[in-house]
Amino acid sequence: MSPLSVEELASRIPDGSSVALPPDYSGCAMAVIRALLRRPARDLRLIGVPQLGLQADLLIGAGCVAEIEMAAISLGEHGLAPAFQRTWEQRRLVVRESTCPAIHAGLQAAEKGIPFIPLRGVLGSDLPAMRPDWKVIDNPFAEADPILLVSAIRPDVALFHAPLADRAGNVWIGVRRELMTMAHAAARCLVTVEAITGEDLLAEDRTAAGTIPGLYVEAVAEAPEGGRPVGLQGSYPPDRDWIGRYARKARSEDGFAAMLAEFLAA
Repeated sequence: MSPLSVEELASRIPDGSSVALPPDYSGCAMAVIRALLRRPARDLRLIGVPQLGLQADLLIGAGCVAEIEMAAISLGEHGLAPAFQRTWEQRRLVVRESTCPAIHAGLQAAEKGIPFIPLRGVLGSDLPAMRPDWKVIDNPFAEADPILLVSAIRPDVALFHAPLADRAGNVWIGVRRELMTMAHAAARCLVTVEAITGEDLLAEDRTAAGTIPGLYVEAVAEAPEGGRPVGLQGSYPPDRDWIGRYARKARSEDGFAAMLAEFLAA
C-alpha cells in the first residue's frame, strides 16, 4: 500500500459522509480534521465511538456538520464543547442521542453483518422512545422478558490516528480496541499514523494482537504528531493549555473564529 498525503486522505471523505470518530483519549486524526476544515467539508454526519470531543467541536463550529450520534460530547476536564452547545441551542444541528453500550453494540452488529443486535441495559430509560430505529420486542426464548433491538451502525468512513503502520497497510493500535471495531464496521477505514515501518506488524506476537490487518484499511497517511493538540497515548500528551484556552474563548462566535484560525495555521 502506498501512503497518501493528509490532503489526499481527507479528499476520500465526501461531503455528506457519515464518519466514525474516536474520543479524544483514543487516537484523533487532527491533521485530517484540519484538512477537512480548510476544504471546507459540508453536511458530515459524525458518530462518536462512543463520545465526541475537540475534533467534532471544531467541525461543528465551522459549519461542517449536519448531524451527530453520540453518547456524549465534551472537552473532558475542560468542560462542555462550546461550539456544539451554541449550535444545538440555535437548533442548527440534528442530534441522535445514544449511550456507550448502544453505540458499541450497533458497530458490532455492522462488523458481524447483521441488521441489529439485542441489548438490555437501555430499557427503562427515555432513550428508546427517542430512537424510532430501535425496537423493543419480546424475548422469543422467554416469557414476559422485553429486549431492545439496536440497529446496526455502518459508517461510511472510520477515521483515526495511530502510532504505527507497515507498508502492507497493517495498523498497530495497541489496546485501543474500539478502533478495531470501527475499522470492521465502516465501509472504508482511513488512518493517519506517526510513522510507517518496514517491518511486518502481523509477523510478531508482540504487535500482531494490537494490529488491524490491512484488509480493513483503505488508505494510510504518515502524519507525525498528527494527533495534536489532543495528544496520542504513549507518544505525546494533550496540549492542555491550548484546549483550555479553546474551551474559554470558543464560547463566543468571535472567540471560536480566532481559535479556528490558530488551529488551521498550526
